[in-house]
Amino acid sequence: MAVPKRKTSRSNTRHRRAQWRATPPKLVAITLNGREMLVPQNLVPAYRRGLLDPDGQ
Repeated sequence: MAVPKRKTSRSNTRHRRAQWRATPPKLVAITLNGREMLVPQNLVPAYRRGLLDPDGQ
């Protein structure tokens, strides 16, 4: 693992951390039990197989 040669200043650390942004999940419309729902695209197979509860309970 790389080891820094010197301490990073507080200003540089906070500036670097401020650039990070979470991206919202891409939602896809699917029909389950006669209801249309918006679910994240990567979870569509799990909902269709019944591994995830569509009501979220």
